[in-house]
Amino acid sequence: MGRSLHSERYKRLLTRLREARLQVALTQIEVACRLRRPQSYVSKCESGERRIDVIELAEFANLYGKSVEFLSCERGKSHFSLQLFCLFDI
Repeated sequence: MGRSLHSERYKRLLTRLREARLQVALTQIEVACRLRRPQSYVSKCESGERRIDVIELAEFANLYGKSVEFLSCERGKSHFSLQLFCLFDI
């Protein structure tokens, strides 16, 4: 797998993350307050300036009422095992 493929997948994840926030009509400030983080954290996560780990992704998914798989997968393709997320009680 080349670096560009990973980069494109991550860009799609960031797009879905932002779209999920907008679907639930939350501002970055509102999300930050609910996650007990500064607004800049949400902005940096959405822009790709800050990498999101699996636990943080689960926090965003929970807040937006989406599954981690929804946020992290291309349509119709799963890149993560749902069994992994069961270990984290997600």
